[in-house]
Amino acid sequence: PGYSRYFAFQSVFTWAMMFLVLSSSLFQLFVFWELVGLSSYLLIGFWYEKFSASQAGKKAFVMTRVGDVALFMGILLILIHTGGVSIQGLNGSDITSRMSPDLLTLSALLIFGGIIGKSAQFPLLTWLPDAMEGPTPVSALLHSATMVAAGVYLMARLFPFLSHAETAMSVFLAIGAITMVMASTMAMVEKDLKRIWAYSTISQLGFMIMALAAGGFFEGTFHLTTHAVFKALLFLCSGVWIHLYGTNDIFAI
Repeated sequence: PGYSRYFAFQSVFTWAMMFLVLSSSLFQLFVFWELVGLSSYLLIGFWYEKFSASQAGKKAFVMTRVGDVALFMGILLILIHTGGVSIQGLNGSDITSRMSPDLLTLSALLIFGGIIGKSAQFPLLTWLPDAMEGPTPVSALLHSATMVAAGVYLMARLFPFLSHAETAMSVFLAIGAITMVMASTMAMVEKDLKRIWAYSTISQLGFMIMALAAGGFFEGTFHLTTHAVFKALLFLCSGVWIHLYGTNDIFAI
């Protein structure tokens, strides 16, 4: 049921995600960032007749919007003080002469607020396990390869700009470490197969944030790419087992 509706929502999501990746300025990126959030809400709550699915969609939408407010404030702060939000301009070596160290740190932390929301970092990580209420292909697409990776992608895209704010990078490193440890330990006591993969995804995203915050641009982006492949396959395999046994409980499987 809802076959055409599913593919319509998924097409909107894919279109928004492609343009997010291709954006040349932070404002353009922010517009498609929000469209990705909207389409993820529609896909997570795809089985809206089911109360838990509609609640999960709303929770994901609200929690990611909290981070997006911080991201928007960071973009406005940069625009006011530099007169432009071109990504290429921000990553230039002259940015330190146009913005004071304190301003750089504040704008970096605000931008990271958006990354926390979208990539399910501590403390905004609880929406991702609940988002497993959506169809399994949605979990494979959104919650391993694309949507949650958008936050890490933004951090990698703005890596030269963010690396000027050393205090902020230390904060990113701490948050990534906390997220990685918390999510991996929570996965150890979970029984639902898809929720285990969700906690694993959060843990791996924490790894990526840690790598980038420690100055390892290649390491962080390489893990982002490999994770997209292996986690999407894990989700799709879990969908096969769930259809075969009619349950998500790993002890029943």
